Amino acid sequence: MVVFISKSLGFLSSSMINTTTKCLLPLRPINRSFSTALFSTLGKPLGLLAKPNKFITHHYQLLPSLFTPTSAITSLTSLEFTRHHHHHQHQCVSSYRFENKLREMCNSSSATVPGRQLLPTNVKPTHYDLTFEPNFTTFKFDGETTIELKVQEDSDFVSLHTLELELLESKLTTSKGDFKPTSIKYNDDDQTSTFKFDDKVLIKGESVKLYIKFIGELNDKMAGFYKSTYEENGETKYLATTQMEPTDCRRAFPSFDEPNLKASFAISLIADNKLTCLSNMDVKEEVKLNDNKKKVVFNTTPLMSTYLVAFIVGDLTYIESEYKFRDIPVRVYTTPGYVEKGRFSVELAAKALEYYEQVFDIKYPLPKMDMVGIHDFSAGAMENWGLITYRMVDLLFDEKKSTLATKLRVSEVVAHELAHQWFGNIVTMDFWDSLWLNESFATYMSWKCCNHFEPSWKVWENFVGDSLQSALTLDGLRSSHPIEVPVKRADEINQIFDAISYEKGSSNLRMLANWLGEEDFIKGVSNYLKKHSYSNARTEDLWRSLSEVSGKDVEGTMNVWTKKVGYPIVSVKEDGSKVSFEQHRYLTTGDVKASDDETIYPIFLGLKTDAGLDESIVFDKRTLNKDIPDDFFKINGNSTGVYRVSYSPERWAKLGAASSKLSVEDRIGLVADAGALSVSGYSKTTNLLSLVSGWKEESSFFVWEEILTRIGSLKTAYLFESDATRNALKALTLDLVSDKAHSAGWTFSDKESFLEQRLKGLLFGAAASSDDAKVLSAISTMFKDYTNGNTEAIHPNLRATVFNQVAAKGGEAEYETLLSIYKNPQSIDEKIAALRALGRFEDPKILAKVLALLLDGSVRSQDIYIPMQGMRAHKVGIETLYNWMKDNWDTIYELLPPGLSMLGSVVQICTSGFTSMEKYHEIEAFFKTKNTKGFDQGLAQSLERIQSSANWVSRDSKEVEAWLKEHKYLKN
Repeated sequence: MVVFISKSLGFLSSSMINTTTKCLLPLRPINRSFSTALFSTLGKPLGLLAKPNKFITHHYQLLPSLFTPTSAITSLTSLEFTRHHHHHQHQCVSSYRFENKLREMCNSSSATVPGRQLLPTNVKPTHYDLTFEPNFTTFKFDGETTIELKVQEDSDFVSLHTLELELLESKLTTSKGDFKPTSIKYNDDDQTSTFKFDDKVLIKGESVKLYIKFIGELNDKMAGFYKSTYEENGETKYLATTQMEPTDCRRAFPSFDEPNLKASFAISLIADNKLTCLSNMDVKEEVKLNDNKKKVVFNTTPLMSTYLVAFIVGDLTYIESEYKFRDIPVRVYTTPGYVEKGRFSVELAAKALEYYEQVFDIKYPLPKMDMVGIHDFSAGAMENWGLITYRMVDLLFDEKKSTLATKLRVSEVVAHELAHQWFGNIVTMDFWDSLWLNESFATYMSWKCCNHFEPSWKVWENFVGDSLQSALTLDGLRSSHPIEVPVKRADEINQIFDAISYEKGSSNLRMLANWLGEEDFIKGVSNYLKKHSYSNARTEDLWRSLSEVSGKDVEGTMNVWTKKVGYPIVSVKEDGSKVSFEQHRYLTTGDVKASDDETIYPIFLGLKTDAGLDESIVFDKRTLNKDIPDDFFKINGNSTGVYRVSYSPERWAKLGAASSKLSVEDRIGLVADAGALSVSGYSKTTNLLSLVSGWKEESSFFVWEEILTRIGSLKTAYLFESDATRNALKALTLDLVSDKAHSAGWTFSDKESFLEQRLKGLLFGAAASSDDAKVLSAISTMFKDYTNGNTEAIHPNLRATVFNQVAAKGGEAEYETLLSIYKNPQSIDEKIAALRALGRFEDPKILAKVLALLLDGSVRSQDIYIPMQGMRAHKVGIETLYNWMKDNWDTIYELLPPGLSMLGSVVQICTSGFTSMEKYHEIEAFFKTKNTKGFDQGLAQSLERIQSSANWVSRDSKEVEAWLKEHKYLKN
């Protein structure tokens, strides 16, 4: 799945929000869905901390955290209960013996993680026959399922998952005949229904069938089988679609909703004759039921997990790829009026499927590939086997009206989801604690795929500034979690769709591939996929395959990186040619305790000197001494390793002067380390300022993006400081970029390369946010011409900057204009840019209007974080947003159920912008009386970011001010 993850929410800077939109991929729901979305938008993340993590147990205790032990099964002791979302009461005749047996069966399944909520193992599903009929008047759907089960233990009950379903009829068919359940018991905590039968109905070794007829709701939660709303020619229309991952299949139909309970699925849809019906497989037959209705029967799927099941009913049109991928049709579907904008994606998809077949040496096994744009979608995209669903903005690209950042994002998302057809679909993680096996590989392979088709984009340079920094940012928090994180409950799963599962995992894979060699790495991966096809696997299975090919101890080396939280900082000390290295855990707060620092990491030192790059050194102890006679050296060559490096001020200066000897990846990593270490106190902020101030002639887009990101972090940390200091930081940025921005200009030509154009847009945005007079004058002219009817007046790569600046300096008239653009956009890109810009106004009355839009239905639930991001960029917005959240907490909590992860994203945006411990304690106190289940990670991350920012400002502010005065940016 794709989530939106961006390098730094915590210190989002106004200078960076003006740049072209950059969305990072994990592709899955930012946090799963939203969390992602949340952190994905702005022009490259900025700053210090980003993404979702876990829970800060060191400082305070909230309600249950991701690692709070819970019992595997809630006690089933009541004789009578209300089926909350099943709408009926049932009499339960259950004995103490039955309850103990049920609990025993569940515990026997979860030996690896005690207390994990799992279904009993007395039966195992092998096949589902499913029929659905959505009703677009009542917004309900009728469903029927017959589940074929293999009986693994003599027993008298079947437990499976259900959520918000009304169960109407049920029966069990065995070799002895049909049996009605004597009771049906619903457990709200486990989200299970247990069908109790007479004794000795289920006999070990037999195959039986469980039939259930049910009614569900076409909900507006973007989960399970739900409705998506859109406008067409002034008329409100609907389509019904699905989102099952991670645990919402149970909302669509009664199911054994765990990834290792694979089965085949035969799906049928009943719908209006005029509507299109889609599912994972191709159509087997279409039966006309009457003049108005049809039944579409699909062929049976291969064995797969429930979270990959998908079906859609709606008014859809499609285009098919012109590039032929064997004889398999590759299509993009949308509601009418959008489909041609799917041309870029559909052609890329056909080529990417062919590419992945060649790389993995495994055929794509399904008879078709459909990709569908959905108007209401919580994540970026979802890899349903053969029927991938997308947020519209992550599938559609308009060559004339979309930004280059959108082109990259769409490419990454499409490539990510198609990689999942192998990683995740053919071979699936055994349970959610191995989520990284799905997401890290899809992320890594998406970069590899994009690099194959667009080498001029230099995506591996991009990777260092994006994926690697996203990983290091989140994992630098004490509240982070290991790549392989123990998961016990369904409500914990959404919180691990974050930069650890996606970005740290993929960064480790890049490091591993570099160590093993690309050829051995890919061969080992292919062997792993072949060995575990149509089944489930664990991390050790992958290590085993890679070790067999490479002859290296992969498991012994990589276990530390996947099973331990955090990463190291390597401190470098010099005494002539004698150089010592020492490793300790890195924390952004800088307060590492002995209990935090027990892990020794096997670090690939990557020593770069004038003689070349030595990648043979594995630093796997606390200290290491080496003799390095070269005056020039740098470790972590090409930024391949997942760690940070701290040098002496003298070495920082030498490296800054030796930029010509450093690769782009080296320069990105150097700036990123200098910025991160200044936040945590391992290095002076003045080292960062001195380093970047000497690189005005830098030519790489990615290095400039990192420079502006790190300065943006500093500016954001100083948002609540004096005007004089904030203006001085603005003057520093202006001095860095003004001449280069003027020289590059703000007109674009097709003759310019992809990265030349992106750099031009980046510099324009940075100059604008620094009050460059020429750029602001150009913005004023562009916007005036645009509003007077010249729709070509604003180039797409400058659109976000123009809208943001107009709002930041505008009033009521500009608000009405941008609101009109949002409601009547030329493209989806423009719609999002206008919506985000609405948060950039600094008039509290206008911001109150914007916030009202979030709760009155004017803004889709999936998009409410977007104007919040605009507010998160300035002092008035941060304060207004937090007060709004407090005043409307009950409404927000109801609108965004915590189990769907969007609430955690909103909490982070609304709280993480402050920079004082006073606000830290105020926010902590507010949530002490709230149920934080489902978003405790996001809250913990916000508080830790506030603490880091507060520490940074109090520690370095005097030296920063002195440096700014010395360089004449700070006026007396």
